[in-house]
Amino acid sequence: MNKRKLGIFIALIAAVCLNLRAQGTKSLRINEVLVINEGNFQDDYGVHSAWIEIFNTSFASANLGGCFLTDDKNNPTKYPIPKGDVMTLVKPRQHALFWADGRPNRGTFHVNFTLDPDKDNYIALYDSNGKTLIDETIVPAGQIADHSWARKEDGSTEWVQKGGSENSYVTPSTNNMTLNRNEKIEKFKKHDAEGSGMAVTAMSVVFIGLILLYLSFKFVGNISIKLGKRNAMRVHGITDHEEAKEQRFGKRSGEEFAAISMAMHEYLDDVHDIEDMIITINKVKRTYSPWSSKIYTLRETPRK
Repeated sequence: MNKRKLGIFIALIAAVCLNLRAQGTKSLRINEVLVINEGNFQDDYGVHSAWIEIFNTSFASANLGGCFLTDDKNNPTKYPIPKGDVMTLVKPRQHALFWADGRPNRGTFHVNFTLDPDKDNYIALYDSNGKTLIDETIVPAGQIADHSWARKEDGSTEWVQKGGSENSYVTPSTNNMTLNRNEKIEKFKKHDAEGSGMAVTAMSVVFIGLILLYLSFKFVGNISIKLGKRNAMRVHGITDHEEAKEQRFGKRSGEEFAAISMAMHEYLDDVHDIEDMIITINKVKRTYSPWSSKIYTLRETPRK
């Protein structure tokens, strides 16, 4: 029976771990692709190469290690992303950039294929099993140099061409759309310029929290009292609640609690008011010498 329970427990843990793994990889999205790189972002070798940006849409970290990037539908495992590289762990709502330069010997983030600007480029991301498709996109042919094919916002479904203007620019390893203002905060300022609404909201939150704390402590206290009554009845072998009520099981006055607390305090801290009545008498002996006596150092008054 114990082995069966242990097996079920291990199976549940494995299922939870696999589910977390699946959720982590399912949150990854191909977010932005630049095919022709003439004067844009440089790689760690100082080379202008095509690049592919992947975005983690979840609020938990996702590990790209073991997943596959490909530009061929018939070969989903074309580029296996190496495991063991700490940089493949994509933090929540962050990005990872891969260089499509066909030189995988240059590092983890250099894939073994390139992008062709004269045709449509298919790009896909597969899970570690090489069969589960996480995300895919097709970059249209005829891309402009230093212009990217990107989602309008990180993780959104709408794709646009970015670059060439102040409101539309290429954003490798960062958010596709940078917000210079917060509309919610601006609306709040408009409707609550003096901050009275904020003050009322903050005080309401505090008072509601205090009320919830009071109710929770009261609930826990009532449960503790009931458990105390039940334990007292069990010790004395009483099953009738009416008899227990007459003998006041589980109910103690404040004086009784104070007396018990003082007794425990004196017992644990060895506190006592009456000292041990022990008198110690030691004999003290001193050596006497007339040379040190004061009577011999005084002059005798002469007789008349």
